[in-house]
Formats: sequence, structure tokens, C-alpha cells
Amino acid sequence: MDKKVLVIIVSYNFERWIDHCLGSLRNTEYLVDVVVIDNCSTDHTIELIEKNYPEVRIVANKQNLGFGKANNIGMKIALDENYDAVFLLNQDAWIGANTIGTLVKLYQENTNVGILSPVHLTGKGDNLDAGFATYIGVSKLADLKSTDNLVCVPFINAAFWFIPTSVLRIVGGFSPLFDHTGEDCDYVNRLKYFGYKVGYTPAVFAYHDRENRSRSSKIRFCIEHTYWLSEYANINYSFCKAFGYGVLACIKKSWKALMKKDIIASMTFIRITFKVLRCTCKVIHYRYNYKHINQLQ
Repeated sequence: MDKKVLVIIVSYNFERWIDHCLGSLRNTEYLVDVVVIDNCSTDHTIELIEKNYPEVRIVANKQNLGFGKANNIGMKIALDENYDAVFLLNQDAWIGANTIGTLVKLYQENTNVGILSPVHLTGKGDNLDAGFATYIGVSKLADLKSTDNLVCVPFINAAFWFIPTSVLRIVGGFSPLFDHTGEDCDYVNRLKYFGYKVGYTPAVFAYHDRENRSRSSKIRFCIEHTYWLSEYANINYSFCKAFGYGVLACIKKSWKALMKKDIIASMTFIRITFKVLRCTCKVIHYRYNYKHINQLQ
């Protein structure tokens, strides 16, 4: 039986990638519905979608909610309208014609997997996406083993996530603790708590156009903060263990940097520690809720 799949795209100034992204969905062999959750784009995103892709549903937010909260809107639509699965697709990404159909088949064969993904390639398609290569432990495309089976890995970033709605009903959506980074890391931690696995298949490919972007010091700080916060919020740990991994370990990093006379790094880790500690009440709240209450219901 065919499964009803909702593709969710969170957009912000989507204009540059619209035709690549939405065009690939229009050409997919497996029939899907598409919703774009727009985070207050300042370009012509909404006008172009309405004109050129009238089959796409648009939810226009009145403020930029960030990646996680915007995706949660799409996930709630999928649950309310009885979809069998969602496919989260980055706005700067696109897929092959047989990608979703293959993932649907794998989902039917692997009910213990919470996230399914294709192979992530660069926008040019000439190599593995650098982040994806790190997560799966393969350095280049030529080294990827050919198989139609599912390959389970500890983590895959959320550029292309196929999630059954049966999983959403148990695990919930993205945590509001994370605004623009870290939502996917936290979500995978919660999947594992409920006994689900994460995997990809080398049988299909998708393309992520992000290889030429540089990271500012502000973004690097956010990434560091996100890591320690995700450790603090990790419901697979007891609270004491989470405090050790998310707070005390960061203080230790600061102390080591100070011993090396790297004052800037030491102060950075101290800033991160205090920022994480300020989230303690929220961390406790969400740690409890995600163990007991589905936040999308």
C-alpha cells in the first residue's frame, strides 16, 4: 500500500534554490505533498512559489521561528492530516527522482528505524557532503560501499530526514531549547532513548548546496554552545551525568585552555558554561516532558 508522505521545507530567502528544490519534488517518481514553512523571507520567495509551484502549500510565519519550531508546524500538519511520514528537506537541497520511493520501501522493511536518509552529496554532486562524510565515517564518494540495504549510523544531519509519523507520535518534534542549530542532535538523542535507530541507504542520492559557505566566529560559538547544551539536555543520561557532560566538562575545557595560556579560548568556554547554565530550568522542563509527553500532540 502506498504511504502518504508530506515534504516539509523551512524557507528563508529561498529564491536562489527554489527551482532546484521544488523542481526535484515535482519530478519525483513517488507522489508527495509539499508544504513550505516560510520564516519571513525578505526576497520574492512566496510570490515565486505561488506563481510557479501552485501545488505547494505555504505557511507564512509572521516572524522567523528558526528551523526547529518551523518544522514542528509542518509535523503537526502531518499528524493532524494522517500522513504516514514526513520528509524534512533543507531549502538549499534537492533529491533524485527515486529517493523518496526508496525510503518509503526501506521504512516498510525497517520499523525500528526512526530516521532514514539518502546519501548526501555536494551541490555539484561530485563528492560526499563534508558533514555527512564525517557522520558516516567515509571520506569520499569513491569509498562508499554499494548496497540497497540500510546502513545504521550514530547521527545524520537534518538536511534530508524521512521520519514515520508513528515515530513523531512517540518522540515529538524538535525541542524549543534550540533556535537555529543543534535541533537535529537533540532529536537523535531522543530517538535513541525510545529505542529507534538512524540510517541511510547508498542506493539513492540527494544534493546539499552548502560547501562554499564560511563560518563566522559567532556561528562557531553557537555550534560550541549547541554541543554542550545538547549534552545537558540528553535524556539518555541521568541529570547528574548530563550536568557533568554539559556543564562540568565545559568548565574543564576552559581550565585546560587557561593552562595553555589561551585566554580567549578559556573565556569563550566560560561564556558558554554560563549560557548553558542559564537554561537549567528549561532543560529540566524539557527533559521531563520529552520522556513523558509528546510536544506535538
